[in-house]
Amino acid sequence: MSAHGDPIPMKSSACGPLTGIAEVPGDKSISHRALILGALCIGKTKIDGLLEGQDVLDTAKAMRAFGAEVTDHGAGSWSVQGVGVGGFAEPEGVIDCGNSGTGVRLIMGAMATSPIVASFTGDASLNGRPMARVTEPLSAFGCRSVGRSGGRLPMTLVGATEPMPVRYVVPVPSAQVKSAVLLAGLNAPGKTVVIEAEATRDHTERMLAGFGAEITIEETDEGREITLTGRPELQAQHIVVPRDPSSAAFPVCAALVVPGSDVLVPGIGLNPTRAGLFTTLREMGADLSYENEREEGGEPVADLRARFSPDLEGIEVPPERAASMIDEYPVLSVVASYARGRTVMRGVKELRVKESDRIDAMAAGLRANGIEVEDGPDWWTVTGAGHGGVAGGATCASHLDHRIAMSFLILGMAAQKAISVDDGGPIATSFPIFESLMQQLGAQIVRLRA
Repeated sequence: MSAHGDPIPMKSSACGPLTGIAEVPGDKSISHRALILGALCIGKTKIDGLLEGQDVLDTAKAMRAFGAEVTDHGAGSWSVQGVGVGGFAEPEGVIDCGNSGTGVRLIMGAMATSPIVASFTGDASLNGRPMARVTEPLSAFGCRSVGRSGGRLPMTLVGATEPMPVRYVVPVPSAQVKSAVLLAGLNAPGKTVVIEAEATRDHTERMLAGFGAEITIEETDEGREITLTGRPELQAQHIVVPRDPSSAAFPVCAALVVPGSDVLVPGIGLNPTRAGLFTTLREMGADLSYENEREEGGEPVADLRARFSPDLEGIEVPPERAASMIDEYPVLSVVASYARGRTVMRGVKELRVKESDRIDAMAAGLRANGIEVEDGPDWWTVTGAGHGGVAGGATCASHLDHRIAMSFLILGMAAQKAISVDDGGPIATSFPIFESLMQQLGAQIVRLRA
């Protein structure tokens, strides 16, 4: 069943060249953070280019529930009248975060050091995901939590009445955990320190500095050490959200595997902590170039041009790159299916606790479509069939996971036989215009009767 309604089965068939301009939505990670920090500042924050997928809309509703005035002005233009650090009101009802792990974990962090109580829930997928990785460090501030077994939603958090600053070493690379701790640290006196052995996406740090927080970053023997001084008076900002590199991955990868394709994806955020996929694709021999490189809102941005690349080669992806492309491994495995040789992906155990077990989901679907896959707890390999070598013909389970559904639809665009997904509904959580955008480029994606 789809995250927000009845299943929407979809089918993708081999198509002619994909051509044109793919204007993907705003960055989901930055959109979440802009709404939350806008709610925690003094004054009115203006946001242009906000991703209006369900995940972000659920975060907007949550900020209203905590007392911020959130207004949709149309065409991706929003404003947030903030309540200030420590100014969250106690919500009257349960906060429903839908399918969004990022949303719920960041919101938990933002409220954990306020003396209020809030209950959280989500859809079937989100309610099966682990929350202890966030509630454990939040407990060090004095926040208490009660949830289902295994630290799962639904869950109630009792915010700290007298929060204490913490020093926390992130046990596994996770931008969500790091960001939750930093957001909690905003309303704790003194300095909160977060140390990560491997750098993860740094949108929270960049945006905190932009809103006026005192935050420093230092490379130490332990790793990347981030120090935040608590109880700042954050100032309202005008945020222009770059286009989402994780969404751009789908038209880019489709262009690489569909013969004759030439697609331009403008205005993509190329934050170094997010651009690992594009580096990997170039190493595989992809005809992928950056045009009009520039900086917008403190983030590096460029237009990406992707052209059909018939001579892709499998590679071993460096495990230290995993944090910069963790959401893109499913669609990378699609490109690897059309490459020659083995693509090896290590250091990716985080994929097993996303919206679904993404390694298991992709491995099962790729095998059903004739691709050889091996996998273990923290790794997987795809042995490519080369250009034109993917048999296709199977129906793949999306497991309520938007990226799994989109990845298999991309796989079908160059396969010998059409490939179906049992439910494309979850795509709306992150990329609501995916279907129409790909069709405009020339893709053959159709909805089937349930």
